[in-house]
Amino acid sequence: MGGTSRVAVFGVLGLVAALLLDAGSALAFDQSESGSSSAHFDIPSLAPDPVSAATPNLDEPPPPRPRRHGLVLETTLGALAFAGQFRHIAPPAYLMRAALGYELLHWLTLLGASELAFTDTSESEDASLVRAFPIWGVGGGIRGVARMGLRFAGFIEGDVGAMAAAVPHNALANVGFRYAESPGLAAGGRVGVEWNQIDPHFALSLQGGIRAGLGFSHSPASGDVPLMWDIGPGLKYVF
Repeated sequence: MGGTSRVAVFGVLGLVAALLLDAGSALAFDQSESGSSSAHFDIPSLAPDPVSAATPNLDEPPPPRPRRHGLVLETTLGALAFAGQFRHIAPPAYLMRAALGYELLHWLTLLGASELAFTDTSESEDASLVRAFPIWGVGGGIRGVARMGLRFAGFIEGDVGAMAAAVPHNALANVGFRYAESPGLAAGGRVGVEWNQIDPHFALSLQGGIRAGLGFSHSPASGDVPLMWDIGPGLKYVF
């Protein structure tokens, strides 16, 4: 082999070696680039669902509606009984009571009230002489309320007003209760509990009261204490 042939062979071998070195460098560079990209860009396997993230949990109950306070209308049906000497004249009466007021605060209410009761003289007279008659009353009061959670409340109330029996003249005077035929001072108090409904306008109540109806005393000098008490369920609506 001549000198020229040797030079050609060595040239070809050098070219092949250069190409192999260049290919190895390029492969190493690609591997290093791919490793660095995986280290800097971490793509989560599960992306958050924007629809499910914005949808509220339907299994949870909605927040309670706020209780209302403002103008109040309250009605009560129950019984009115007598604890003085008048109990020997009349049996317990059916009672209807209505009150209209305004809640100045959640715990303080001013009220004006009227009531109507129906009884008779069957405790003191024969059946042929029994006279049925109504008892009416008007007045006002102030009520303090104590909340016991979101749905329940208790209250205590002070009242003052007037009461009278609506009878013909001398109908009760003949049995010793002349003053009951004219309006007389009545003062007392009430206690009760309220159960607020889901609708914030409504509340159910159970309440009772005691008052001294001075006109229903047997006579001013008799020492009779003309106490009356009542009890019954009620319904309250707040406008």
